[in-house]
Amino acid sequence: MSESTVIALVVGVVLALWLMLAGWALYAGLGFRRRAARVERDVVRLEELLEAAPAIPMLVRPDGRIDAPARLADWLGVARMPNYLGELAGIDSGLLESDGAGLAEDIAAAQKSGGRFSRAVRTQDGARTLIIRGTPAGPVLSAPGGVILWFFDATESQLEIGRLGDEVGRLTKSFGALAGLIEASPFPMWHRGADLRLALVNSAYVKAVEGRDAADVIERGLELVEASGGRTPFAMAAAAREADEVMQRTVPATIGGERRMMRVVDVPIGEAGVAGFAIDIEETEQLRTALNRLVAAERNMFDRLSAGVAQFSADRSLIFCNQPFQRIFGMKPEWLADRPEFDRVLERMREAGRVPEVRDFPGWKQERRGWFLSGEAAAEESWLLPGGAHLRVVAQPSPDGGLFIVFEDRTEQLKLESARDTLLRVRTATFNNLFEAIAVFAGDGRLNLWNDRFREIWGLEEKILTAHPRIDALVEIMGGQLANPERGRLIRELVRVATNERQHRSGRVALRNGHHYEFAAVPLPDGNALFTMLDISDSRRIEQALRDRAEALEDADKLKTAFVANMSYELRTPLTSIGGFAEMLQQGYAGPLADTARDYVGAIIDSVTRLSGLIDDVLDLTQGGAGGVPMEHEPVDLHSIASEIAAEQKGAMTAKGITFALDLDPSVGQVSGDARRLRRSVAHMIRNAIAMTPENGRILLHGSGDGAAARIVVSDDGAGMNADQQAHAFDRFSRADRAPDGDDAFGLGLPLARQYAEAHGGSLTLYSEPGEGTVLTMEIPR
Repeated sequence: MSESTVIALVVGVVLALWLMLAGWALYAGLGFRRRAARVERDVVRLEELLEAAPAIPMLVRPDGRIDAPARLADWLGVARMPNYLGELAGIDSGLLESDGAGLAEDIAAAQKSGGRFSRAVRTQDGARTLIIRGTPAGPVLSAPGGVILWFFDATESQLEIGRLGDEVGRLTKSFGALAGLIEASPFPMWHRGADLRLALVNSAYVKAVEGRDAADVIERGLELVEASGGRTPFAMAAAAREADEVMQRTVPATIGGERRMMRVVDVPIGEAGVAGFAIDIEETEQLRTALNRLVAAERNMFDRLSAGVAQFSADRSLIFCNQPFQRIFGMKPEWLADRPEFDRVLERMREAGRVPEVRDFPGWKQERRGWFLSGEAAAEESWLLPGGAHLRVVAQPSPDGGLFIVFEDRTEQLKLESARDTLLRVRTATFNNLFEAIAVFAGDGRLNLWNDRFREIWGLEEKILTAHPRIDALVEIMGGQLANPERGRLIRELVRVATNERQHRSGRVALRNGHHYEFAAVPLPDGNALFTMLDISDSRRIEQALRDRAEALEDADKLKTAFVANMSYELRTPLTSIGGFAEMLQQGYAGPLADTARDYVGAIIDSVTRLSGLIDDVLDLTQGGAGGVPMEHEPVDLHSIASEIAAEQKGAMTAKGITFALDLDPSVGQVSGDARRLRRSVAHMIRNAIAMTPENGRILLHGSGDGAAARIVVSDDGAGMNADQQAHAFDRFSRADRAPDGDDAFGLGLPLARQYAEAHGGSLTLYSEPGEGTVLTMEIPR
């Protein structure tokens, strides 16, 4: 092969290779172009992403040089990005020096350890707050020791965080204040969690359930109130949460050992659970009950009034009226039960003819409607009704906008006032025609009322009296008419005592003209004092005459007493002789006597004995009236004396068919006294009972006693005594209309028995009722 051929072959091969290489290069170039376009697009997209990203990267090389987009300069507040890290912090721009130094330390630490860091920094002007997160840079971005920083603008976030922090602080304070308020609340409060179990209670709750503390109450699940109507507090809270509305109920609870009524309120608070509180309404319920009782009592009282009362509510409907109202206006209860309106009530009154006759009734009704709007002032009117009836109407608005109206029928009152005026005129005429002088003084001593007799006695002029002078000034004028001017002070003092001390006083006064007057000051119910004067000049003369006569009668009584005493002594001597001779005849000194003669002599001796006893009684009676009976003092057995007297009088009682009962207790015992006179006292009491007791009657003799006195009681079932007879039963020589067959013919028995009892320091009392018998009781001290 020739050299040219080889060259041509080589050239051909080279050309072929070149063409192949050119084709490959063209193909590869086209691929690179496509990849470059794709990369360019990726770069543009990445640049757009970096522009739109909330963070801006910065590459810090190991030598401190930095690479960062220009947008970061705006964030840092510098005109352009510096070349080195140390230039980020300056006096006029960039970061704060302290933040720049800290950032340099963090970068140095990351370069050495390869760790990550995060730091918040602020610009010099304080306009931005940046969050810097650092991480080691990869080998693609930098040589070993490079750090990439991501800057985040946290200005708005920090502001929001600050605002949220402030809000959290405010809410924390509010929550603390609310918690303190709940804790200091005087009524129990609690919170139930999502499971409706107690999660929070205040001190009032702990105290109410008598727990140690809140934790103890929550742990033990102590409920404040009991189950009500079969529903537990847990169930009621669940019902409130399910209905998503506040529920309240009134249930009893035992707090401090006392049963109290509590108003329990459950408040659903969403997913947080249910809150609740309880208010003690025991006192409120008691007040409400008391108010209801007061209203009921008030209305009951209104029904008892004579005046009609009607009550209207704020909507002007009738809510209450009493019985007199229905009676005055003739309204039926069934019509009133519909709570008629005010206008309808007035119309019904008009139909019944119980309102005044007026031409313009609608206008009149409109004026009455104004009572509701008159404030607190009460309106008062007088209604003259057809037929002559008078009503006094008082309308009082109530604080709740309602109205109270009182209708008082004054028809009778006006009649009484007219009658009173007539009576006053009659009284004035009567006073002026009385024989007595009359004056009325007020509580302050002023003269209010007088009659002509008072003015004439004291010679007072009418103009002085009409000035209503005080008693002090009046006494000075009246003193000239008194025989003793000093007596005027007595009149003044009596009027003062009657007006101020409300006591009755009286006295006598003499005038210069010789007349004598008896005066009296009497307190009157109205606080005044009545002063009266009565001319007793004639009475004084008659009184003196009666006094002289009384003295003469007293002297005559003394002469009579002395005469009776002397006659008693004079009669005793011949009577003793008669008795002695009769006893001698009875004993046969004059020879034997026939049976008839012996009976005659026995009768003489009995008569002498009775007459001797009667003379002794008269003598004792006159001696007692003259100044005293000589008494002996020796032990006396009243039990024996009463028994003996009963035996002696048994025959007289048997003769009249009287049933005699003897009841002598051993306690009657002994007393110290005169046995003869005590014996006669008991005998007189029994004889009186025999005389007062009809045939087939009954007499009881009872004796008893104690350490202080002995007691003898004689009772009968006779006719008894009236008041007049009892008044004279113990008068001497008075029979007091007793039975004529008694031994006490001159009425000496009971007066002597009382005189003997009183001489022993005791008493004799009588109790009697007509038709019921008589009881005599004698008590003798030991």
